[in-house]
Amino acid sequence: MDKYLIINADDFGMCHAQNTAIMELLLKGSITSSTIMAPCAWAFEAAKFAAANPNLAIGVHWTLTCEWNTYRWAPVSTKGVKSLIDEEGFMWHESDQVEENADIDEVEEEIIAQTEKLKRLGLNPSHADNHMGSIYGIETGRLELLNVAIDVAGEYGLPFRFPSKILSSQIDNEMLDIKIDKELVLSMAGKFAQYANSKGVAMPDYLIPNDWDGPQKDSYENFKEYMYELYKSFPEGITETYVHPAVESDEIKAITGNWRRRVWEYDLMRDPATKQHIEACGIKLISYRDLKNMRFGS
Repeated sequence: MDKYLIINADDFGMCHAQNTAIMELLLKGSITSSTIMAPCAWAFEAAKFAAANPNLAIGVHWTLTCEWNTYRWAPVSTKGVKSLIDEEGFMWHESDQVEENADIDEVEEEIIAQTEKLKRLGLNPSHADNHMGSIYGIETGRLELLNVAIDVAGEYGLPFRFPSKILSSQIDNEMLDIKIDKELVLSMAGKFAQYANSKGVAMPDYLIPNDWDGPQKDSYENFKEYMYELYKSFPEGITETYVHPAVESDEIKAITGNWRRRVWEYDLMRDPATKQHIEACGIKLISYRDLKNMRFGS
């Protein structure tokens, strides 16, 4: 079996620094897909870019959390989604807070509202995924949230980011941040893959993000070396990995103290040697539009 890779840029629309990096990388073919955060101020620019470039695979980054201390956003829905906001009127900071407080009907209302907002701005979404994994149920085991995500993805005919297979090595990945029982995680992937297939929702085989728990966080050179080794380890089948690229700016520095990681991801993806290395590993780059065609035909 061949190796295929989707490189998705998350957080499109989160801020202008993200938009600048992602638009450049998409146009150069350095990444293959991206997803827009509808509640954020710069989503307008991202959606208009998507409308002007309908050949690109740009989807919806369903957002139920707002992790930053001073840069905050609120739900898109105007129908009242009180279970999705904190005492200050913004989205919850963390995924476990979403799982503990969210009303299922309000989650459905909000992710539909986000999708419809972006469609009104001209986006023809290629797929959907989720900010910070808040809709996966992997913090507390509230897996009915994932059912809602698959149901809505099915209604829109969109592929959805959730792996149909989970490698045991992924359980301790810092980026995935899985809190529930390991055996439950390993067993649920196949069940949700079957459910998604029944809804016509295409999903990748594997979801393998990079981890920041190690020497890769100490320098760009270490990070690049780590990522090149990670690409070598990708299994046969369709894998997605994701990045959060941003150009260096006062804006991104004001939002997060970990801004260097986002700049390093931008630098990595715009380096022509990265795409050459991926191809040398026998990996074929595809987008989420390709994934849907591969799973269910055009």
